[in-house]
Formats: sequence, structure tokens, C-alpha cells
Amino acid sequence: MSSREVILARVRRALADVPREERPEDVPVARDYRRAHGPRTTAETVDLLACRLADYRAVVHRTDADGLAPLVAHLLGERGSGSVLVPPGLDPSWTAATSVPVVHDRAADTARELDGVGSVLTACALAVAETGTIVLDAGPDQGRRRITLIPDHHICVVRVPDQVVESVPQALARLDPARPLTWISGPSATSDIELSRVEGVHGPRTLEVVLLSS
Repeated sequence: MSSREVILARVRRALADVPREERPEDVPVARDYRRAHGPRTTAETVDLLACRLADYRAVVHRTDADGLAPLVAHLLGERGSGSVLVPPGLDPSWTAATSVPVVHDRAADTARELDGVGSVLTACALAVAETGTIVLDAGPDQGRRRITLIPDHHICVVRVPDQVVESVPQALARLDPARPLTWISGPSATSDIELSRVEGVHGPRTLEVVLLSS
């Protein structure tokens, strides 16, 4: 018997006493677990997000609306990017101060073409403070999932405090499960059998997060 057959057999045994007409929504699930770990002010929640992001080796910046375009220009210049990719719904004022050529994503762009882009700039759906996680849901200002996986440098803007939640349960309550969700905790990284960390295997090696205050 193959592993697949073993697993399916276990699933069938576990479901043996479930009526065939029963659906998941027919069985209420108690969700009375803790929604966050301790009371925090809004400022403390944003600070926690910044700390957790830094723990994951993301580079964190803070600015306001007036400082965003100059900051983006500085980051692209410091990186030496030859171009910056943007999704179709990104606020054009975010790239107004940079002299780096702006490339607008097109559905026809191939992975090879995206690999030739120096940086990508996106917004996000929300960010989770307790886990230091940013979530993208492919909205107009975030674009296709592949544009945040192929370029080696990702600048992601998080509007604070509106897009910051404390915990994963709070995040799930705000996200649409029918959308393609990408959860990012720091730059792409993995470890080999000797636990040697390797960055950039499955996504950008550098993640810069801009906390944009309202």
C-alpha cells in the first residue's frame, strides 16, 4: 500500500461516522480562544510589528505621506536598482521622486522579464504584529503573486495603524479566504540539512518594509 493510500484510508476511517449529507457549516466550531496576547496600545502594536519584522531580518523604515516618495527614491538609489516594478493600482505619487525607470506590470510579462527587474514596490492587505507577518491579497496595489517573488528586492508599504492587527485570528477575520493570499515573514529564506541559512531561494533576498503613518 502506498503512502497516499494509507493517508486516504485514515481519512475515511475518521469520517466513517459522519452522515454523507452533513456539511462543514452544519457543525459549529467554538472559536473562544484568545484573540491576542495581552492588551496593547496602538503604538505598542505597531512597535511590536517593527520588532518582529526586524527579527526576521526585514529592514524597517518609518515615514509619513510627505516622506514616502523621497524615502522610496532613496531606497532604490541605495540599492542601485536599474528599474522598479509596480502593480497597476499603485499610487503613482509613491514613485514620483525617483529617477529609476518605473516598469508597470503586465499579465504578458514572463518570469524571465520579471527577473530582469531590480526592485518591486507594493502595498499590502495587512500586517500581523505578533508574528511579524505581512499579507498580500493580490489587490490592485499589490499585483500578481509572482511579481513579489521574482525580483530580488521588495519594498512593501504598510499603512499604520489601519493595516496592522495584533494576531493571526484578527487577520483571518479581515481577510477574504477566496483571494490568493501571500504571507511574508522576512526575506525568503530556507536552511539546508546542516541548518545553514540560505536567503533568496524562493523569493526576494531583501525585504524593506515602510511603516506609513496616516
